[in-house]
Amino acid sequence: MKKYLKYGIMGVIAVALSAIIFKPQPKQEVVEVSSRSYEEIVRSGILRAVTEYNSISFHVEEDTINGLHYELLHAFAKEKGLKVEITPEMSMDKRMEGLNNGTYDILANDVLISIDRKDSLLFTHPILLGRQVLVQRKPESENDSIHIKSLLELANKTVHIVKGSPAKLRIHNLSNEIGDTIFIKEVERYGQEQLIAMVAGKDIDYAICDENIALATIHNLPELDIEKAVSFTQFYAWGVKKDNTVLLDSLNAWLDAYRLTTSFQELIRKYTLN
Repeated sequence: MKKYLKYGIMGVIAVALSAIIFKPQPKQEVVEVSSRSYEEIVRSGILRAVTEYNSISFHVEEDTINGLHYELLHAFAKEKGLKVEITPEMSMDKRMEGLNNGTYDILANDVLISIDRKDSLLFTHPILLGRQVLVQRKPESENDSIHIKSLLELANKTVHIVKGSPAKLRIHNLSNEIGDTIFIKEVERYGQEQLIAMVAGKDIDYAICDENIALATIHNLPELDIEKAVSFTQFYAWGVKKDNTVLLDSLNAWLDAYRLTTSFQELIRKYTLN
């Protein structure tokens, strides 16, 4: 039971961190405003980033904050002589809202580079490769009717995804490909790791999650099966607002150089199986 509680508690921690460590933002109507220019960020000395609370991006382990994107942000900020303020936020909608209203300068988690999101974001050069996978339990018997052996068997089944996940479009396309309905339940309250734990705990049968997060989680949950990919391998990057081209150019120039270092390769090995 403790292994399931861990991921439920992570969601609570993310909310607590946002409320205690970081200044809470008052609820307000979503208004599109100009983002801070890179020159304004440099003058202020502070880069403001939002990320997701999970094993890959940002998490608290004992009394230490860890995470691939947490460490990458600090490496960028250090080179540019900036301090970085990082806010963990579970909801993709709220991350985008904060970016649009100027609360954050950069969206720094595994953001799938997709055509639909290019309408609202400028993407950095790719940071990670990944794909979306079906999370389910391993069969309990040879005739286990719940275990999916082929994606065709998802017909008339319900899959759970985090609200705002790009998996929604992929499932719609998969539904068309198999010629039958796949029902989608979007979950706003929890992140991907909590959905994975819910599958393990038999609260739900199927979830669609990023493979990197599933791989980081499954060693504690050996009863799970993540072998069925539901998408091709895709690129993940950071995002900035469409009007922030100078910040984008600065991030890309730094990423291009940093990706060639042993420090970057060590971070990738530390947090993913890429």
